[in-house]
Amino acid sequence: PTLKTPNIDELSAQSVNLADYHVAPTCSPTRCAFLTGHWTTRTGVWHTIMGRSMLRANEVTMGQVFKDAGYATGMFGKWHLGDNYPYRPEDRGYTEVMRHGGGGVGQTPDYWDNAYFDGSYWHNGEPEKVEGFCTDVFFDYAKRFIKSQKSAGQPFLAYIATNAPHGPMHSPEEYSAPYEDQGTGVANFYGMIANIDDNVGKMREFLRSEGLEENTIFIFPTDNGSSSGTKNFHAGMRGNQGSPYDGGHRVPFMMHWPAGGYNSAHTVEHITAHVDVLPTLIDLCDIASPEGVKFDGVSLTPLLDGNAADWPNRMLITASQRVTDPIKWRQSAVMTDRWRLINGKELYDIKADPGQKSDVASGNPETVERLR
Repeated sequence: PTLKTPNIDELSAQSVNLADYHVAPTCSPTRCAFLTGHWTTRTGVWHTIMGRSMLRANEVTMGQVFKDAGYATGMFGKWHLGDNYPYRPEDRGYTEVMRHGGGGVGQTPDYWDNAYFDGSYWHNGEPEKVEGFCTDVFFDYAKRFIKSQKSAGQPFLAYIATNAPHGPMHSPEEYSAPYEDQGTGVANFYGMIANIDDNVGKMREFLRSEGLEENTIFIFPTDNGSSSGTKNFHAGMRGNQGSPYDGGHRVPFMMHWPAGGYNSAHTVEHITAHVDVLPTLIDLCDIASPEGVKFDGVSLTPLLDGNAADWPNRMLITASQRVTDPIKWRQSAVMTDRWRLINGKELYDIKADPGQKSDVASGNPETVERLR
């Protein structure tokens, strides 16, 4: 009702949308699963600090998969899976990198005294002074990368992972001004999202002007539930960032690809997750799957194509550990199309109770046991 995102709305109206798409409740765990197709704890990433955000060196990333297939691979923005060798994106298959350090601009692993405006970011391993707002910079470097690959006749993968919206809450004033009645923090949070929306629109226009839109797979997901503004609107979901309830990990996912037939609104209702993205892209791009790797996710192509009459009733998981060593059932959800088992104890019928207000575990012991 308040935040306006016309460009993302337009993208959604021209895309396949995953209506029940889940990630981890915090950022690093989502990134590792998105990039590897493996559940978070398997990869060594179940926190955002304390060395628990470093993606194990034996994991094969999306960047490496596409690099091995002959693609140029670019990573722009927030990495948050390790800041030193052999954990950096340039060590994990990305041929062009422009990123900040740590989990947010100005955090300890980042460039000293860094800022959202006119900061210094790591460009292919070296700090580089830039002008402008961080999100604008990351999209700008991605466009340069894409343009150079077009000139070289090279297929490309561009992974643009914005640090915004994230604390500290800093936004260009032109984007936060429409929301100033929400208070400074929320106004800047909304302003950061409005800026992302603007950049999504500009990127799509750039791809059109370069003649690349038709055969570029353009996807837009986010990495966890909202960290701000949920008192204003939260789509009726319970919980926010960090929560095992849907508000912590059910997020948007849209895919636009005219050449593949994904250029009009189509909604997939079946439950899906971050671990499905890499297997799906491998399938859509018809490239080799990494040798010896068994994904926890599956290709969603049948769902995207509307040919999923015999789609299995899957059980998916998510968890937010945020401790040094994992604790069984901590801040967890086991999920199906219908059910949510929270922390191994509470059970919710998400179809009848999308706000997760009524725990029905006592009346459904067999379902609880099956999900456990």
